[in-house]
Amino acid sequence: MSTKLFNEIVFGPIHSRRMGSSLGMNLLPYDGKLCSFDCIYCECGYNKDFKTRTKLPSRDIVKAALEDKLIYLKKENIHIDVITFAGNGEPTMHPKFEEIIDDTIELRDKYFPTAKISVLTNAMHITKQSVFKALKKVDNNILKLDSVNIDTARLIDNPNSPSYSIEKQIELFKKFEGNFIMQTMFVRGSHNGVIVDNTTEDEISGWLEAVKATNPREVMIYTIDRETPEKNLEKVPLDELKKIGSRVEALGIKINIAG
Repeated sequence: MSTKLFNEIVFGPIHSRRMGSSLGMNLLPYDGKLCSFDCIYCECGYNKDFKTRTKLPSRDIVKAALEDKLIYLKKENIHIDVITFAGNGEPTMHPKFEEIIDDTIELRDKYFPTAKISVLTNAMHITKQSVFKALKKVDNNILKLDSVNIDTARLIDNPNSPSYSIEKQIELFKKFEGNFIMQTMFVRGSHNGVIVDNTTEDEISGWLEAVKATNPREVMIYTIDRETPEKNLEKVPLDELKKIGSRVEALGIKINIAG
């Protein structure tokens, strides 16, 4: 079972396949996972296996932890390309997410003005005005869409809301008026005896229609690279990802591929 949890508020920097030298931000409890998705490929494991017993870190503690780390990195002359919000689940679930983003922008500008601020989000919470506003402020708001087929999305991502709707997500994406990055995990295998594959022509053609409709400034596509809680999954070959990527490029949209 995958058990990779982040036991610090600020961790790294680590090398990201997609973003370079990344300083990670975890706004969630250090002893468990808190997410509104329960993805079968999540490196943090399944929600049920890592119930948290601690509280979310306060805004003040997050700011102090980030400033301490940035001062240290500056002193040691360690370069970072990006400050990335991810961690043990869904970062936008923190009730002070917008305020923490404001603090992060302030500290980034003070210590590492060339670094970007990125948020990896499942995009379920952008109905909240504060979350939407915060995501509009960051350099890279990276919104997940693994499939436009609701059955496939529920199989791969397992959103905890019974009202989760692909059509609704697409309409929410459109509110960013193209100023966002779409992120998609391509994977195949099986889960609980059901075939998993979001790389079929039907899946890809429908997904490309969503890309065209929402017109992101960039699309990130990737496949599994670490241990996953579902053991019957396999990587999608890089050449297949490149073929998918070429179809995105044909729409005039930048593509970022991590095999």
